[in-house]
Amino acid sequence: MTAAAQEAAAERKGYGAGAKILSIGIASTGVVTFAYFSVASYALNDVDYKYISLLWSVLFVIVSVIYRPIEQLLSRTIAGRRARGLHTGHPMRTPLLIQAGFASAFLVIALALRTTIEDRLFDGSSALYWVLVAGGLAYAASYFARGWLAGHQWFALYGGLVFMEATTRLLFAVAVAVGIASGQNVVAMGMAAAPFVSLVVVPLAFSRAPSGNPSERRRAGRRAKVTAAAEPDEEELDLARGGRFAVAVLAIMAAEQTLLNAGVLTVNATASNAAVAGYVFNALLIARAPLQLFQAVQGSLLPHLAGLEATEGREQFDRAIRLTILVIAGFAGAVALGLLVLGPFAMGILFDDAASYGRLGLAAVALGMGAHLAAGTLNQAALARDHAGAAAAAWLVSAVAFVAWMLLPVVGSELTRAEVGYLGAATLLCALLAAVYRKGGAPPAVAAPGARGG
Repeated sequence: MTAAAQEAAAERKGYGAGAKILSIGIASTGVVTFAYFSVASYALNDVDYKYISLLWSVLFVIVSVIYRPIEQLLSRTIAGRRARGLHTGHPMRTPLLIQAGFASAFLVIALALRTTIEDRLFDGSSALYWVLVAGGLAYAASYFARGWLAGHQWFALYGGLVFMEATTRLLFAVAVAVGIASGQNVVAMGMAAAPFVSLVVVPLAFSRAPSGNPSERRRAGRRAKVTAAAEPDEEELDLARGGRFAVAVLAIMAAEQTLLNAGVLTVNATASNAAVAGYVFNALLIARAPLQLFQAVQGSLLPHLAGLEATEGREQFDRAIRLTILVIAGFAGAVALGLLVLGPFAMGILFDDAASYGRLGLAAVALGMGAHLAAGTLNQAALARDHAGAAAAAWLVSAVAFVAWMLLPVVGSELTRAEVGYLGAATLLCALLAAVYRKGGAPPAVAAPGARGG
């Protein structure tokens, strides 16, 4: 095997190992988060627990929309520079300024709407309001750290950060359950304390070798001349360029939340039976759980693709996308088949409600989930190639189409309408992002050491 082939194999192994480590971390975090709500439900009465669930929902919709853009920006930028052999001097000022801007905007809006938030959302609880504010600001630092760790491909530390965050949250609920503390406010405080405590993993990253892993040391030597030949504007990340990327990803995050939540919200607003919104939520949980786990794959996929964009040919870039989508297709097909066979029976066991879940509707959600995951993969390819604007347009079109479909009584059953609409919107999104991917230029091939183009 040639040196180049060995290096490519090491890259693929590193990406696969990183995705596996991060998947374990995210999966463990999901289990601990479930435990947090389980313990809280036993420690609190039904009314207090309701507001804990509401606080969680509001907080995490906000932070995932406004802070993940900088996580993605840092991950892409750092990984691309490191792939070219640049292991120090990463541009941090622009991401810091943008993240500070998002956090400041959140704070200003939260303070301006304090009375509305306290009275309308939290039934007059100022403690829950301040947990929302403190947690919203703390996650600015947490998501910044996640992007920095992902860009360096320190996935064990990334997984450790999110796991420690979930564990810290759980300890607050346990403290109330065993009698060390008491009340709703203590359980809620875990949401604000968790992102602060999780940052203790960041100092561990500074103790690592600058190269991060052995394959990088080989890359650094081979690509020294390629790095020297890089154009200055390839390395710079000014406020305008970083801002465009961040705003585009913010639109993507908002559109994704629309795909996941608009079905429930529109049904809640229009259905004569208020319980139907709960049925829709339960059906779409089929998509939510895999999408949560897929965040781990996305976290490792973007820096991997950014590295390929900077240093490899189109073949390797396409191979990474193709393999990921094939795995997704197999997974979605298996879930859809399982739901065709056992879907209504399983939903009857999992949920104590009066809904009649149809086999075809549940299978449609599973196929929609597959299209959504494939779209997420193509989205990472677009971000790696700096096509965030085109990707954002695809997401927004699909989100608007889904909302319009849900508001039109084309299908009488709201549950069936949501199931079919989700499949249609996710398929449209996947098709639009596939078009963006096909238009993407080929990543530049790496020049051999000592070679220079004329």
